[in-house]
Amino acid sequence: SGFSDDNSKWLAPAKAKKIPSKGNHVELSSDGEAEEGNWEMEEDEDGSSEEMVDDYGASSSEEEELLPIEKAALKQKPDSEDDSEEEDEEEEEEEEAAETTAREKTGQKEEENSDLQLNLDIDEQFKLPTNEEIEKEDILFICDPPDLHVIHQRIKGNMEVLQDFVVKREEGRTRQEYLALLRRDMAAYYSYSDFLLTKLMDIFPLPELINFLEANEVPRPVTIRTNTLKTRRRDLAQALIDRGVNLDPLGKWSKTGLVIYDSSVPIGATPEYLAGHYMLQGASSLLPVMALAPQENERILDMCCAPGGKTSYIAQLMKNTGMILANDSNAERLRSVVGNLHRLGVTNAVVSNCDGRQFPKVCSCLLWGVLGGFDRVLLDAPCSGTGVISKDPAVKTNKDEKDILRCAHLQKELILSAIDSVNAASETGGYIVYCTCSIMVEENEWVVDYALKKRNVRLVATGLDFGKEGFTRFKDRRFHPSLKSTRRFYPHTHNMDGFFIAKFKKFSNAIPQAQKEAATLSAVPETVVEPPPKKKKLEGSKADKEQKLPQPTLKKKHSLQAQRRPLKA
Repeated sequence: SGFSDDNSKWLAPAKAKKIPSKGNHVELSSDGEAEEGNWEMEEDEDGSSEEMVDDYGASSSEEEELLPIEKAALKQKPDSEDDSEEEDEEEEEEEEAAETTAREKTGQKEEENSDLQLNLDIDEQFKLPTNEEIEKEDILFICDPPDLHVIHQRIKGNMEVLQDFVVKREEGRTRQEYLALLRRDMAAYYSYSDFLLTKLMDIFPLPELINFLEANEVPRPVTIRTNTLKTRRRDLAQALIDRGVNLDPLGKWSKTGLVIYDSSVPIGATPEYLAGHYMLQGASSLLPVMALAPQENERILDMCCAPGGKTSYIAQLMKNTGMILANDSNAERLRSVVGNLHRLGVTNAVVSNCDGRQFPKVCSCLLWGVLGGFDRVLLDAPCSGTGVISKDPAVKTNKDEKDILRCAHLQKELILSAIDSVNAASETGGYIVYCTCSIMVEENEWVVDYALKKRNVRLVATGLDFGKEGFTRFKDRRFHPSLKSTRRFYPHTHNMDGFFIAKFKKFSNAIPQAQKEAATLSAVPETVVEPPPKKKKLEGSKADKEQKLPQPTLKKKHSLQAQRRPLKA
């Protein structure tokens, strides 16, 4: 009848009906499964058979071949696709909303933080306490210990102001007031005397001073020196590692040093230590011997040798040749020197107990009559110990101006004695190394400058490629420009004890004329000056004649002289 709007049958899909075939037999499919029947198309009313078509124009035979589970999956797939699309859209919307809210929150936080920072800057701006507040704190310190946290925060604030004083200072306050408060706070926080802190503030800039004080609160690493007279560093390190010692080479500048991090055995009681394979010695104590650079078959004087670490290192570098005179004024300390020299196998050392200041006079026969003077002298002078505060914290409070000046005076006497003990005509030597474990200028540059003026010596390079240069000017003092060749070592910079090293070269055995008379008078205080021999002979003959003359003749002679005196006048 054709297709029209009234005929709606053409809109309905064709239906399929399972009809058994005429020969109801079983056939095998390509998959090897049995099929009991065949699908045949149901004829329409018109008798024409048409292929079944689904809503999307695909043949329904493909769907009919699927299993029920696969059909259910196909039905769920479009639903899941729709759901996933909706979920993706919802997630995107949520992310956008979260981003916008986060932006708003961050903006608000930044504004709040800036406001808070401004408030903190305004509220926490450092202000100097008044005199009344300081007096109250002093009274409280007597009763209760100080609050170290408050003092530490005040030190930080004070340092910030001093680093930008023009901008951050309080109106009407001077820099001296800030420095006085800083010195007072650091003395309370680090337990230093006011005198020593004043000295340290003159030496270091303020940021470096804090680092120096902090470094003194931490002990220096334990270091040992390999005794190459008995072993090699490689073998010693392996032996100690086998005993549970954690170690490393000390540095590129040392071929014998080892640094000990931790140990399961006492490092001073191992079989290797008792056998003399190594010496417990600080890293800074190796530097003076390296600067001295002793050569084989030389004559060396170690003027202040106790406890023997530097002496044994000199013997090690000399390979037990030549001669070392190990001297110290303290007889009790010489016991440790003798013990260490025996343990380490040193055979070229002679130990003496003598005052170093009198050394050239007491040993004049030994020096010039027998030996002809020393080739090199090492003077590790007694000092205040301000470079080894980590080992001896008592130095913080028990040193004053008198102690520093007393040490400086002793060091000046010792360095002149050391210079006089060296032979300037030595073919290989003529060198003096002066060192201290102090960082005070009065004990270092001041003493070296004094020696340059009093003796015929000059400063030479120490041979150490690290360390800070010595001062050529300090406050109102001006030193010789060659003091740049001296070296300073600090705990906060080089992780070793504070040390000072200077190396001299003696170019003449003569003492300058201005100091020669003073030296002779001090050496021989009761010297009687005799008159010239000719004058003594004439006076003796004249006195003899006067004694032989009779008494009247003498009176007459005196009367004649009395008469002649007015005429001469």
